[in-house]
Amino acid sequence: MANIVKIGKHQIGEAQPCFVIAEIGINHNGDLDLTRKLIAAATIAGCDAVKFQKRTVDVVYTPEELKRPRENPFGATNGDLKRGLEFGKEQYQEIADCCQTHDILWFASAWDEASVDFLEGFRPPCYKIASASLTDDSLLKHHRQYDRPIILSTGMSTLEEIDHAVEVLGTENLILMHCTSTYPSQPQELNLRAIQTLKDRYQVPVGYSGHETGLATTVAAIAMGACVVERHITLSKTLWGSDQSASIEVPALLQLVQDIRMVEAAQGDGVKRVYDSERPILEKLRRVKS
Repeated sequence: MANIVKIGKHQIGEAQPCFVIAEIGINHNGDLDLTRKLIAAATIAGCDAVKFQKRTVDVVYTPEELKRPRENPFGATNGDLKRGLEFGKEQYQEIADCCQTHDILWFASAWDEASVDFLEGFRPPCYKIASASLTDDSLLKHHRQYDRPIILSTGMSTLEEIDHAVEVLGTENLILMHCTSTYPSQPQELNLRAIQTLKDRYQVPVGYSGHETGLATTVAAIAMGACVVERHITLSKTLWGSDQSASIEVPALLQLVQDIRMVEAAQGDGVKRVYDSERPILEKLRRVKS
């Protein structure tokens, strides 16, 4: 049986309730008011946590990339955009206070070592490592020094690359996320059976990070063994931003959490039994043996 990982008050693993993460990411568009609304929506929907992304822009991107022309709400270059989407200490304190008010966990994926150190100042319940960072040994080791649970996405990664990342991180307090790193992902490329492949191979809890349109395949991931689900959320797909189109709006988020809890309840314990509610039907319809 896979290990149980504790994040906040939540036990994550086999036979535990699914841990539902609402990925706000960069869909806040640098706007704290929008961020607060997304946090509130995730709470109302019944999510367990919200997640953000943190980067040291001048470390993660090359000078050439930052100078590249790109019209955006913050200016005319890609650097203007990347800097405009980054929250600093004051904004993250606002996020921490808002999440405490709503009694919902928050954490972030850090894309560089300085961002890990920055987030550690808020004592997060766990860290998320993005698929793009799975082969960055230095960053993996830097996360581990803080001895917090780690959720590692495995999109665009081979089994050999995942093997190495797991070797670097160790399996203690580790959760893997099956993922396809396209936005939006096509159903034929979701490969949900890989959830069981990862569970069998690494003996750790395995979740699902979805970027597809619709909800059915995410709910199916629960039935196929995912113990964590993460979806990007937005107030409207029409908002400016590269991740908005692969995100789900608030009514869909409410439906998703409801469907996840329904599937959990329906899975049962695997013991075949006759329920008391069936007995009147049994007595009415089944022929009596002579």
